[in-house]
Amino acid sequence: MKRGKWIVAVWLVVLLSCVVPYTLLTNTAAWYGSFLFWACAGLVVIALNIFITQDFKEHDRD
Repeated sequence: MKRGKWIVAVWLVVLLSCVVPYTLLTNTAAWYGSFLFWACAGLVVIALNIFITQDFKEHDRD
């Protein structure tokens, strides 16, 4: 269950990536409002995926 909290965090970031630009950033006329948020969210998801997969090991099949 160690990875469970990281997976929930990824889903939370994905949910926020859908909600925030259409609610909190609605009145931001510049293109970089949502783009900056999505770029940062993408970096967070990449970092979370590193944490999720750091314990994966390659197994030899004999």
